[in-house]
Amino acid sequence: MAWVFDCLDQQVFILARYDALKDLLPAKTDGPVITQYAGYATSIFMIGWATGGLIFGSIGDRIGRARTLAITVLLYSVFTGLSAFSRGPIDFFIYRFITGLGVGGVFGLAVALVADSLPERSRTPALGLLQALSAFGNITAGIMSIVVGQLGASGRINPASGWKIMFLFGALPAFLCVFIQFRLKEPEKWVNARREGNLTGVKFGSYRDLFSDPRWSRSALGGMLLCVAGVIGVWGIGFFAPELINGVIELRLKEADPTVSPDTIKSTQATWKGINGIIQNTGAFFGMIAFTFLCQRIGRKKSFAIGFIAAMIATIAFFRLFNGTSMIWLSAVMGFFQLALFAGFAVYLPELFPTRLRSTGTSFCYNVGRYVAASGPITLGELAKYLAPKDAPLEQKLQAFRDACTYMSLFFLVGLIALAFLPETKGKPLPE
Repeated sequence: MAWVFDCLDQQVFILARYDALKDLLPAKTDGPVITQYAGYATSIFMIGWATGGLIFGSIGDRIGRARTLAITVLLYSVFTGLSAFSRGPIDFFIYRFITGLGVGGVFGLAVALVADSLPERSRTPALGLLQALSAFGNITAGIMSIVVGQLGASGRINPASGWKIMFLFGALPAFLCVFIQFRLKEPEKWVNARREGNLTGVKFGSYRDLFSDPRWSRSALGGMLLCVAGVIGVWGIGFFAPELINGVIELRLKEADPTVSPDTIKSTQATWKGINGIIQNTGAFFGMIAFTFLCQRIGRKKSFAIGFIAAMIATIAFFRLFNGTSMIWLSAVMGFFQLALFAGFAVYLPELFPTRLRSTGTSFCYNVGRYVAASGPITLGELAKYLAPKDAPLEQKLQAFRDACTYMSLFFLVGLIALAFLPETKGKPLPE
């Protein structure tokens, strides 16, 4: 549930960031500039995410996964809610950074908690399912966007303020902390290892130990590069699908009725962004289940090789071909292949590190790559802005955005390079 709500808050940000910045930036700021600021906000969020992953991953190995998990859930939920009270882009960026700290800590802690709690026969499907269930958080955010869009269309709320409602809803997971703090116990495997470590002097959550031993340092660097390819593919390209949908819907509405009102455009965009979120993440759910099954059948490395190539092709197809709501099914295809890789991260990363470094190593791979990946949204925004002049017509700006996403999609191939440095772990016990 911590990971489901984590993904809910991530998706709320993805769906609401454009409208939030359109409201917070000066009036008459044009689309490419808003997209550029959305890229800045996403990059700042990802830097916070990476920083939180480093900090809380290490703390989780030292003081316990469950206890640290409660802290991270409280952090991301409270500051998601505070984002609704932003007065300008600067404080919005600050709230997003602090939210990122909490978001970044959850994945490594949750994966380590499950990996240490379950027997060998159940570990792989359980970890794949944990990641697949993230789609429920993402789909919930999509439903929220549809509801907000309909409320705006009916005049019950101001369409320009819908983004605030979505961020406020994101504060609800704070109540989950009460359950985590008082009911969830530490894995027996970690408790025993920690007790023995205190007797022998072995350090837990030590980055020095992670990089002083060639076995773990090679896995850490290879795993980080593997995650960079997937994270840039999703956060630097795939999760900018709402921006393309916004532009296409605006273009089609104006073609049908040149006098269409801005409120009608905004409420229609909010509805279809929500529908896209549901469709994209429904595809993602089945993709993650399929990838987990593939990992069990043919191994981790072969599955990733197939996955990265398929994700690149699916992403290019969406951004080149989507030209109206009748083609929204392309989003499911893109979600299936892009997010499938993340089930692989949940399954594979904890298999690369021992108990005393499991949360640390997993968090390092999954999150540190985000420092590099944070350049993806900025690069996409700058590239789209470069390819279309400020006063260019909407259709030319859309084409520039399509071209930028196509060029960026080639980054998925970096994942193939990372596989050369990593071991196959299929059928092997967790390292101790």
